Amino acid sequence: MSEPILSIRGLRKTYGTGVDALKPIDLDINRGEIFALLGPNGAGKTTLINIICGIVTPTAGEVLVDGKNWQTDFRHARGRIGLVPQELTTDAFEPVWRTVAFSRGLYGKPASPAKVDDLLKRLSLADKRKTIMMQLSGGMKRRVMIAKALSHEPDILFLDEPTAGVDVELRRDMWDLVRQLRADGTTIILTTHYIEEAEEMADRVGVISKGELIAVDEKKSLMARMGRKTLDIMLVEPMTAVPEVLSEWKLRLEDNGHALCYEFDSHADRTGIASLMRALSDNGIAYKDLSTHQSSLEDIFVELVHRPRADA
Repeated sequence: MSEPILSIRGLRKTYGTGVDALKPIDLDINRGEIFALLGPNGAGKTTLINIICGIVTPTAGEVLVDGKNWQTDFRHARGRIGLVPQELTTDAFEPVWRTVAFSRGLYGKPASPAKVDDLLKRLSLADKRKTIMMQLSGGMKRRVMIAKALSHEPDILFLDEPTAGVDVELRRDMWDLVRQLRADGTTIILTTHYIEEAEEMADRVGVISKGELIAVDEKKSLMARMGRKTLDIMLVEPMTAVPEVLSEWKLRLEDNGHALCYEFDSHADRTGIASLMRALSDNGIAYKDLSTHQSSLEDIFVELVHRPRADA
């Protein structure tokens, strides 16, 4: 396996008040992957990104960008990294083309109108090249921010809440764009509040809570490891309470008493479903339909974040 394009070791941020914004974090980002960092507000997502991008100074730890320290080889690191921040900060009175071209020059890249034109075309901004920034919609401004971040041809792109404030259609367009960038060889790290964004796009998912990275895994593995299945039993006659004879399965009533729900581990040797169905039959409880569904990434995220920590 090739060396990670980004290696984070013991990265920590403690403020003067003694508050740990980041507890020691170790994380490797693989070349060419889409890595989604999930976490509630204040979890430390943006702090982590800002440290890696050289905006915030860490209390301890190091970051290796393609094997080189991001502080001692600062120019190398910044040239390899592009950042699209949460806040839309652009020069309001500059046209789109000049905004992107200026960002390219900031990184010491030679002027290349052809490259800027190609970038605007890929981001569906070609027809806006002469438009003044302040005249663009929020979604279009977000695209320009991505163009600015890509102007110096970085290998790693950080997207901090890339679809915040963007409507559903534009969000879908943004997802397509991220996949296209990955296909071009760019490594993508995104933070998001939209669980479906991670479920839709990410190869791997990290969950951060209270400054601590509490889970990192491939998306499918995380769902298989953490996800539980639920059997929904649609009843012929509604119930007001779960009968005592069914208590061992810890069922819950839903849909105004019309459904019995049984949560089980699909990987267990015995799921308990067969014995539950026999108990229903033995006790004359009629049902008209059965269905199962897997926990979503959102269910898993909520479970992880609210699970008591061992050191709490």
